[in-house]
Amino acid sequence: MRKTFQLHVEGKNRDRVLDAVKHEIRKYIKRERRRDLPEGADFWDFDCQFGRTKEDAAVAHLSALTGLINGVAAEGGAQFYVEILAKPAKRTPRAPGEPQGADEDGMDDDGEEV
Repeated sequence: MRKTFQLHVEGKNRDRVLDAVKHEIRKYIKRERRRDLPEGADFWDFDCQFGRTKEDAAVAHLSALTGLINGVAAEGGAQFYVEILAKPAKRTPRAPGEPQGADEDGMDDDGEEV
C-alpha cells in the first residue's frame, strides 16, 4: 500500500475520516497476513514509511503508525503519506539464557525493563 490520505474531506467530519483511514490501514494489514507464506518463511513482516508527503517519508515501525497518524491529526495536518509493504520473514531463535519476554531493546512486552 502506497497512499496519501487526505484528512480534510468536504462535508465529512474530520474524526470520522481519521477513523476510516485507520480502519483501511488495519484492514490492509489483516489481508496481507492472510496470504499464504512462501516456503521457509514464518510470518509476514512489513516495511513501513510515514511522512506528510511522499518526498519526506521516513522509515517507521508498524506499531508506531497509529501514533504518527494521531500526531499529524493533532497538529491539524491536511494529509499524510503511508507506505506499507509486506515481505516474508523467518523468526530468529532466542539465545540460550535470554529472558522469554525481552525484545532487542531489553524491554519486555509490557514496556518494562528486563
